[in-house]
Amino acid sequence: MRLILASNSPRRRQLLTDLGLAYEIRLHDVDEDFPPHLQRAEVAEYLAAHKAAAYAAGLAPDELVITADTIVCLGDDVLNKPANAAEAAAMLTRLQGRAHDVFTGVCLRAGDGRQVVFSDQTTVHFRPLSPAEIDFYIAHYQPFDKAGAYGAQDWVGMVGVTRLEGSYFNVMGLPVHRVWAELARLGALPAGLPGA
Repeated sequence: MRLILASNSPRRRQLLTDLGLAYEIRLHDVDEDFPPHLQRAEVAEYLAAHKAAAYAAGLAPDELVITADTIVCLGDDVLNKPANAAEAAAMLTRLQGRAHDVFTGVCLRAGDGRQVVFSDQTTVHFRPLSPAEIDFYIAHYQPFDKAGAYGAQDWVGMVGVTRLEGSYFNVMGLPVHRVWAELARLGALPAGLPGA
């Protein structure tokens, strides 16, 4: 099957490339609102499936689209992408010194109608950060495209994340171990790769 990545995330692109997968990028604007009764993993899975639905009509029978959405949860509060520096600082202030959960929802939707939706969870432990560290990170890395206002692969992840329980790549935006397994199960891995 021909793989399509429906994401503007450079991290997701790099992860799929590092897996040895060939893919095409297709982008549509899709709103990221979700019903208020959904919680935690349900939000990530809903958003991934919602994004995939926007591509369904344009898929050829031999195409498969990969959509994903990553959210950060502090308890039951969902922290999405910050709108500005003040919002980013408020998020990072709430996260520092605490553990929180990162959920990435993924939808694999094939042009022949098959669809798989799943999510993965990683618990991230942050040491307490100083206001100066938070301000430095925001000023130099501008994490406005990242759920929870941080990237684990960025400076703040290197100096602030003390421990992960679960997949590091999930925190980056794609649980590649699960994506690989589901692509293999669907018979969508390219010839020449293990499991194809």
